Amino acid sequence: MSFNITQLNLEYSNQDPVKIMGLALELFPELAISFSGAEDVVLIDLASRVSDDFKVFSLDTGRLHPETYQYIEAVRNHYGIIIDVLSPDAHAVETLVKEKGLFSFYKEGHQECCGVRKIAPLRKKLSSLPAWVTGQRKDQSPSTRAHIPVLEQDHTFGSEQHPLVKFNPLANWSSEQVWNYIRMFELPYNPLHERGFVSIGCEPCTRPVLPNQHEREGRWWWEESTQKECGLHAGNIPQAD
Repeated sequence: MSFNITQLNLEYSNQDPVKIMGLALELFPELAISFSGAEDVVLIDLASRVSDDFKVFSLDTGRLHPETYQYIEAVRNHYGIIIDVLSPDAHAVETLVKEKGLFSFYKEGHQECCGVRKIAPLRKKLSSLPAWVTGQRKDQSPSTRAHIPVLEQDHTFGSEQHPLVKFNPLANWSSEQVWNYIRMFELPYNPLHERGFVSIGCEPCTRPVLPNQHEREGRWWWEESTQKECGLHAGNIPQAD
């Protein structure tokens, strides 16, 4: 790479998200935006303001809410874009279900199921990309995301042979800022948000949150808060010495 990731992160750490998105598309025209939730439709809208040629992908685990599938289609139609919907390997899913049933994650933790349904197809996708864009925010999870930078070297899915850069343009935004943007520009959003869902994942692993509960309380509620990452952003989890 002909640029310094650390230096660029310092230069852009307090920049407006549209400028960060502009930098991302300037440096990596072939990058792709990871789309699933409210933050991600904001990313797509930002990208549409700086380019008419950008790529978007979404992970279909086979366990999403019906409303989420409808949301993916609504965004596709709203922007007139192609969304590359990635499915897990059918044989891997079949083997997992045959050996452990449909709800093994309630007893054994969500990592194995997420590994098959999310991480494997994501890894395959990212192996063909120089960079990707995510909707991570620092305030989404104080235990795992409090220090995410606006751009970083992705050591989880990248390697020395295949360097991968990850952009997090909304790192410094709050949930309120995200929703103010959605309302201001009348962007489509998942109708589950109107029923108390804040952070939305697979149907068996997501539930509405109560007043004053943090948004991640609705995800994998049976597990420790320090482990509430599916693996897409495993690098956020502090490693023991």
